[in-house]
Amino acid sequence: MTLIIFFGIVSMRGLFGVFLLLLGFGVSYAVLWSVRAKINEFLLHLPFEKRKRGFYGLARCENNNMITVIGATILLGIIGWIYQRLMKAPPPKTIYGLANGPPLTSPRVKLHDGRHLAYKELGVPKEEAQHKIIVCHGYENCKDMDLPISQEVLEELKVYLLLYDRAGYYESDPNPSRSVKTEAFDIQELADRLELGSKFYVIGCSIGTYPIWACLKYIPHRLLGASLVVPIVNFWWPSFPSALSQHSFEKLPKSYKRTYTIAYYTPWLINWWMTQKWFPVLEREGMSLISDLTISTRMLELPGLKNALRQGEHESIHRDLVCTYGKWEFDPMELTNPFPDNKGSVHMWQGSQDRVVPIELNRFIAQKLPWIQYHELPNYGHLLIHEPPNFELILRALLVVDPNCAADIHQ
Repeated sequence: MTLIIFFGIVSMRGLFGVFLLLLGFGVSYAVLWSVRAKINEFLLHLPFEKRKRGFYGLARCENNNMITVIGATILLGIIGWIYQRLMKAPPPKTIYGLANGPPLTSPRVKLHDGRHLAYKELGVPKEEAQHKIIVCHGYENCKDMDLPISQEVLEELKVYLLLYDRAGYYESDPNPSRSVKTEAFDIQELADRLELGSKFYVIGCSIGTYPIWACLKYIPHRLLGASLVVPIVNFWWPSFPSALSQHSFEKLPKSYKRTYTIAYYTPWLINWWMTQKWFPVLEREGMSLISDLTISTRMLELPGLKNALRQGEHESIHRDLVCTYGKWEFDPMELTNPFPDNKGSVHMWQGSQDRVVPIELNRFIAQKLPWIQYHELPNYGHLLIHEPPNFELILRALLVVDPNCAADIHQ
């Protein structure tokens, strides 16, 4: 009955909550009345003196029981209020494609579960392309991400680029069940709906690299190659030596450490944490190079990026944080080479001055997985993919299956 009262308090905003409250108090009263009737029946068979003492004790017991019920109700009320504050519903979502929603500006495909993914095509037509590449955007970004590469280079390489809004971003429907695994199958279904063929390339940037790890785990048979650009790491991946991951974790600002810890241990608190005003969250001061700040300013001028979070931060960046820093179903460092016949390649790109991603952890991954071609670019930060020469370099390395073209690992 206490559970009934508790759930009633938690859901007080609806008639169902009021019903549960009344039901809980009704059950409590009925139980107390039934117990009292049984005791009265028993006392009636006792001698007068014992009966008198018994009725006195029963009255005291009833008083104690009422005090207990009232105290428990107050305590449950406090717990329910705290629970509501922590688990408050995220802001209403802006749903694209509905009659009362914003107009769509991009084509979309419909997935098997009814969700839609919006996409954008660059380069040569897919019917003429020799290489078809799906690009996953990063944090607070979308399919309109800044990719500084000319049409002439894409035509020279005969490349078709497919950029899409990941679930919950810009014009793609949110996925309440989003996980590392679902991102891989979103990519696979997107490719199938657009008839890209049985195999394709994938590139992910920053937090958009966890879908690439998922592709390497769940759909390696669909890949021709993969690039992980400044990949975010999960400090709790089992294969990391605890001393190394702890050392890297401690170098982060407190606001980052708190956020990542909440995403891992109490992901159900992430919406409250990201919207509370008591403590700073993911402070960016000191986390970017001057070149990164310049790139950020340029990216903010892109019209599409201003709409990346139109469906609410909970459906986009909050779910991204939980997927990236939460509990994974697999350890990336236990993956096997998806191209044992050397008919494809996996690349990792890291800026030597990256202040967002601990460079020593990605170096460790590259050493643990020697089939990954590791490229460390000196003097670049976290936004290296947005520097004009770098994205072309990333493309050319991915499309040339030659281990000798990989840059040396810089220790």
